[in-house]
Amino acid sequence: MSQTNQKLEWCVVRLGTDLNWWVEEISDEIHWDVDGLGIIDPRQMSYILEQCDSLREYGFDPDIIDQAFYAFSISKELPEGRIQLKLSRESLLDDDMRLFALPDIMDEDKGPYADLIDQITRYRVKLLNDSIEFDQNLTIDELEEEIRERQNQDLMEGRAVHFFNEIVNILEYVPAGYELDEEDRAASKGEEDIDDLPDFGDDDEETLEEDDTMKWDEDEEEEEDEDLDEDGDRDEDEDDYDVDDDEEEEEEDRPRRRR
Repeated sequence: MSQTNQKLEWCVVRLGTDLNWWVEEISDEIHWDVDGLGIIDPRQMSYILEQCDSLREYGFDPDIIDQAFYAFSISKELPEGRIQLKLSRESLLDDDMRLFALPDIMDEDKGPYADLIDQITRYRVKLLNDSIEFDQNLTIDELEEEIRERQNQDLMEGRAVHFFNEIVNILEYVPAGYELDEEDRAASKGEEDIDDLPDFGDDDEETLEEDDTMKWDEDEEEEEDEDLDEDGDRDEDEDDYDVDDDEEEEEEDRPRRRR
């Protein structure tokens, strides 16, 4: 957990119409401006960590997550759908913890959150250059310029840029006209696993031995033959039918067939 601000102890958050959580009140009003101050919820942090896993092979160190954020746990629920959070010393990397994460933006240019943004940007560019055949390698400046244009567009339309969107826009960035098909990689791995299976040729086929369970067709035909009388008609068993009193009287008056 970031330690740059010892006066930060709690905050009150609310769920916005955009389904992001926003800070409404904070214990340190001197160093923090709650206007447009977003906070990342546990579900969003879990997704960020999942996306960062693909950057590890390029040098990303997940420990920077705990340095870049203040971790908060739920203290109590408040009226009007608000929640009060209290500062926590637990790690955001622990899967069992349900923690909110407030980026440490005390120093927006050189602070730990700025370092996190720099790292995921640099390693995302490496991943893209390694995965896509560009005419010329993608550069960090190109990615940053496009992300900046998106943020400026949001601001012009009166939408505050939430930290979750800022991070995910980098982690999911793919240049226009290209696509990074992660499913193809998974499918390729699946095909390799299938190739490892032994081949079953015709020589390995086994002939099933006939047993009693495979003779049901013959037994059924024999039972049907027994139910037929010598004239070839099916024997009517009065117990198999439900008849009312009138039908029984008619049956008594009708001459019976000789067997």
